[in-house]
Amino acid sequence: MLLRMPPAVRSIFAEMTWLDERRARAWLRVLAATSCGFALIVLLASPAGLDPAGRPIGTDFVSFWSAARLVVTGAGPASPYDGRLLGALQTATFHGADVGYTPFPYPPVFLLLCLPLGLLPYFGALAAWLLATGAAYVLVLRRWLGRMKGSLLLLLAYPGVLINAAHGQNGFLTTALFGAGALLLRSRPAWAGVCFGALIFKPHLGLLIPAALIGARSRRAFASAAATALGLVAASTAVLGLSPWRGFIDASGLMTAVLTEGLLHPGKIQSVFAGLKLLGAPSGFAFALQALVGLGAAASLFVFGRRVGPSPALGAALIAATLITTPYLLSYDLVLAAVPLAWMLAEARKTGFARWEKAALLAAFTLPMLCLVLVQARMPVAPVVLAALYLVVLRRGGRSAAAPCGADAQHSAPPARVRGEFQSA
Repeated sequence: MLLRMPPAVRSIFAEMTWLDERRARAWLRVLAATSCGFALIVLLASPAGLDPAGRPIGTDFVSFWSAARLVVTGAGPASPYDGRLLGALQTATFHGADVGYTPFPYPPVFLLLCLPLGLLPYFGALAAWLLATGAAYVLVLRRWLGRMKGSLLLLLAYPGVLINAAHGQNGFLTTALFGAGALLLRSRPAWAGVCFGALIFKPHLGLLIPAALIGARSRRAFASAAATALGLVAASTAVLGLSPWRGFIDASGLMTAVLTEGLLHPGKIQSVFAGLKLLGAPSGFAFALQALVGLGAAASLFVFGRRVGPSPALGAALIAATLITTPYLLSYDLVLAAVPLAWMLAEARKTGFARWEKAALLAAFTLPMLCLVLVQARMPVAPVVLAALYLVVLRRGGRSAAAPCGADAQHSAPPARVRGEFQSA
């Protein structure tokens, strides 16, 4: 549709010169204030720990905490995978209120990480979890943004932050690990592998890590990632035994049913598979197309890794590609997009924005707060937006890899009009 518009109208979207740094900061302040105000209103309207809709504050964190609580109180290491025990504790935590049932679908590696949370009361554990993982998210992302003025405002105003915090989810942790691994890939590949390997607690987010590392010929990072993943599996087995692994495997069918049988409304999942299901496609066709997208992403990422090597550009592309590859992508997982967004913004401040980059970044930035609204109108836009983000990362990364260095670089600098955008300190 945009391509058929008159050139003057199309340039509004392609160039977006009207969105300069001053306007962006103003809107970020509005967005941050709105998010804080919304969170405060919900908390004030939830005196008993249940929001106005009757859901626990922290929603999904109930699963993490109750799983850990069962183990530390002696119910047994496999108890988190017993729906009867887990559901009973969740109901008792909120004094018999009907809060539904939130399963614990994670492998015992994540259960091992959650165990200290079970030693605290629910709301204390929730606060500790969000503060610790949120601090890790901010620390890593500020490294991606460098010395950019207002970087903290940008990171906290990102809508994915509010959504992840409202769910009490692990998006901050996955973003910190992914982001740290990508930052360390060139200078400290072994430590990068440790960060990537630690993502074994959400294995569906690590599908493309081998393709990226093999493509970049980063043998040390690959070996370190494999050793870390195996080490965490061994550690969880040594501490908890084999019984939780059997429980996890027995309960794994639930996640398949979530996708194929509609146990979780497809509108809450932001993947290609879920988007097709929302539009009425059969599961087989949706899975096939999702697999084709994943194979295409893996192949392009492998080739990109060959070209740019172990670099922040490859890390940004890896994360963007992951977001279009996994069939199970919830709205809180979109906080991961903060890494490629930060890399793109930091690079654009050096050389200026290329055509359509601002539009792609703006769409990806606002996606977490719009996707749940648009799916109600049967408009699953997340796969399209995330694919556009991946494409602009590949384009900019390829240009950065081919850019001249030293004295030649000044001859390839963009026009002053473009350089000036978003570059004022």
